[in-house]
Amino acid sequence: MPHLLRRALLLIVLVSPAALHAQAARGHTEPLSIEHMRQRSYPGSTLTTREILPRGANYQRRIVSYQSDGLRINALLTVPTGTPPKGGWPAIVFNHGYIPPDQYRTTERYVAYIDAFARAGFVVLKPDYRGHGNSEGQPSGASYWAPDYTIDVLNAFASLQQHANVNRARIGMWGHSMGGHITLRAMMINAHVKAGVIFAGVVAPYDMILNDLPRWGSSSGPGTRSGMLARYGTPNSNPHVYQMISPNSFLADLKGRPLQLHHGTGDTHVPYSFTKSLAAGLQAARQPHEFFSYQGDDHNLSRNLTVALRRSVAFLKKKL
Repeated sequence: MPHLLRRALLLIVLVSPAALHAQAARGHTEPLSIEHMRQRSYPGSTLTTREILPRGANYQRRIVSYQSDGLRINALLTVPTGTPPKGGWPAIVFNHGYIPPDQYRTTERYVAYIDAFARAGFVVLKPDYRGHGNSEGQPSGASYWAPDYTIDVLNAFASLQQHANVNRARIGMWGHSMGGHITLRAMMINAHVKAGVIFAGVVAPYDMILNDLPRWGSSSGPGTRSGMLARYGTPNSNPHVYQMISPNSFLADLKGRPLQLHHGTGDTHVPYSFTKSLAAGLQAARQPHEFFSYQGDDHNLSRNLTVALRRSVAFLKKKL
C-alpha cells in the first residue's frame, strides 16, 4: 500500500470518531436542530383581542395577540359566524412568506387566501412573526437560518388549541415560501399538527438551499446564510449538523400526517426543484402526500390561484 494512502487511512481511523462526536454535540445544541427544538416548550397563551376589524362574508375578523418567548406577538384571526360544530371549528395556522419586516402589515397581502379558508368554515390565525408589524422583538432573518419564527408559529398553534371554539384535534398549517419551510419544520417538532399545505416552499435539504436559493441581500450574523456557513461550513464538509437541522431528514416522523404541495414551474424566487425534492423524500419515506405542479406559473401561483386554493380547502376539510 502506498505510503500516502496508508497515512490517509490512519488519519481517518484516528480523527473521525472525535470529529463525528464533535459534530453530533454541535448538532444537538444548535438552536435549529430538530431534536433541540423538540425539547423546548411552546405553551402559547390566551388570544387577546387588540382590534376588531370589519367582518368578512361569513366570519369575524380581529387582530389578536399571544405570548411567544416572552414577546407579545400579534396575529390576524378569523372565526366563522354561527354555531360551531360539535367539538369546535377546524383551524389553520397560516404562515406567510418572507416580507421585509418594515414593510409588513397585518391586514395586507394574502387576503384572498385567508378569505378562501375562512369562508369554508376554518378558524384562521396568521401570526405576525416577531419584529413584524406591531409584534415585539427583533426580526431574525429567514426561518431556515434561525429558529425564532418557527418558535412564534408553534406558540400560535398552542394558542389556537386554547381557543374555546376550536377543535384542538383538528388544527393544521398552511405555508408559502419561507412559511412553507416553517410549516414543514413545525410538523417535525409538534406531532399534533395534523396536516399541512405548502405553496412554493423552501423545503429542500440544506445543500440545495445553500446552492440554489437566490442570494438576496448581503446581511451577516447568526440568523443569516453567511452566519450559518461561518459556524458550520458547507453541507459537504459538515453533513451531520446539516442533517440534524433539516426537516427533510425527519420525514418518517410524520407517521402518516399528510402534506399537500403546490409549485409553479416558472417560479424565479424559490426553485421548483425544492418541492420536487420534498415530494421524492416523502415518497421514499412512504408518507402520504399530494403534489400539484403548475406549468409556467410564478411564485404566487397567480395564474392558478383559484384552483390551488380550492384544492387546498378540499384537502384540509378532508384531512382535519
